[in-house]
Amino acid sequence: MSTLVFYSEFDSFEQWSSLLAPHLPGVTICRAEEVQNVDEVHYALVWKPPHGFFASYRNLKLLVNLGAGVDSLVGRDDLPDIPITRLSDPHMARMMAGFVLFAVLRYARDIPAFERAQRERRWHYLHPRSPETVRVGVLGLGELGSYAALELARHGLDVRGWSRSQKNIDGIKCSSGLDALDDFLASSDILVVMLPLTPQTNGLLSAERLARLPRGSAFINVSRGAVVDQAALTQALQRGDIGHATLDVFDREPLPPQDALWAMENVLITPHLASVAIPASAAPQVADNIQRAARGESVLNRVYPHQGY
Repeated sequence: MSTLVFYSEFDSFEQWSSLLAPHLPGVTICRAEEVQNVDEVHYALVWKPPHGFFASYRNLKLLVNLGAGVDSLVGRDDLPDIPITRLSDPHMARMMAGFVLFAVLRYARDIPAFERAQRERRWHYLHPRSPETVRVGVLGLGELGSYAALELARHGLDVRGWSRSQKNIDGIKCSSGLDALDDFLASSDILVVMLPLTPQTNGLLSAERLARLPRGSAFINVSRGAVVDQAALTQALQRGDIGHATLDVFDREPLPPQDALWAMENVLITPHLASVAIPASAAPQVADNIQRAARGESVLNRVYPHQGY
């Protein structure tokens, strides 16, 4: 007999349980507080479990992270030495690309200027820019970043991407390595941050690197708040060095009510929802990895904590 233990303060146990059960006959699915026999817990499906959560589950075979981002797991010192997988759902990539497209086109089509004019009851015409004249930099070309970059390019924008190691994506001007980062930033009218949070990317966008962006540029962050120096970003927005920002992630979440970003007219804030796990499409993938682990096979979308992703 095997048990799958579930932990998340944000996701619905009932929904995940009902979707997984048909794929996992013989596996009991329960919340952590409902586990009857800890020795039968072979699988864990979790999002940000408390420290020490795994200690009593001595027979774990697989840990599944309830999301694509794994920074909340890989920085821990209490992980069991077992395979760890993340969700890699194409529907999540599509959701992320849709959010990024919305945010980029909002700036490419000067929508904030029309929003301001409407508040002032002022008819304000700006001639639309040709999309190929708008340079969009996608910082991070992993699964989600590559998908978003291709969607942006499909709309005719001048899209370039940066990653730690060189990538080749049709229609995207790709660069790599820290030596190329400053030039990449300097050529981005709109910067979209899509990097995973790792020891190498923590604080990567410092005040000095933010200063490389063209004056008046737009900044979009859908990755993790700690990738950027948030205080430096706030100051750049206050000065107008960076003209606008769409921020879905922050160095502290929820963003404290007293934070200056809330009151800034040139900032759009959303509560970390650019892309979320979709149980209906992700459940078969989770079940497949559990079945692979049960058979002693390699799992898909494995995470390597020493690499950070």
